[in-house]
Amino acid sequence: MRVIAGSLKGRTIRTLDGSDVRPTYDRVRESLFGMLEPRLLDARVLDLFAGSGSLGIEALSRGASGAVFVEQRNDVVGLLERNTSSLGLEEDSLVVRGDALKLARDGRIPGGPFDIVFVDPPYASGDAGRALVILPPLVASGGLVVVEQAATPGRPRGAPDEAEDIPDYAGFEEIRRRRYGSTEIIFYQSVGRLEPGEAP
Repeated sequence: MRVIAGSLKGRTIRTLDGSDVRPTYDRVRESLFGMLEPRLLDARVLDLFAGSGSLGIEALSRGASGAVFVEQRNDVVGLLERNTSSLGLEEDSLVVRGDALKLARDGRIPGGPFDIVFVDPPYASGDAGRALVILPPLVASGGLVVVEQAATPGRPRGAPDEAEDIPDYAGFEEIRRRRYGSTEIIFYQSVGRLEPGEAP
């Protein structure tokens, strides 16, 4: 896998072959970051359930000021640390080892509040919904939470997804939803925190 754009464009992001670490596909990342581009400059980013770190690394490449990566598996934490080191991102990133939901719930994720939070847990785990319940204190005023989840095969675009649909949660409002084959991206924004007249 390679960084798509920005200062690190073309640089390699290592992944674990044959594992259950599921990197976000290039086509999805390209579309996702095209939508996020206006918000990336100097953004503080949290990559929850980070895996290989492809989302946080892409954000740093495109101008984010810092990223915190949270991952539980020891072998994946080692991979993350190798990726940030080989890309020269040690000063701009922090890898936190532990259960993402427990750390967030206990207020033990440093570096916040965050402007952009990526939530990409194992599909059908239910962890995306659980994360949205506890994330509001970690999200900056007007910040975004970007959820990646499975899309139900055969579901019409824009229709509710019975298997994985995530409802609005206190503190967040769904503002955008995009489907890419078997993957769906949902954008949530903190509610009631924009200045009057400010666009989402």
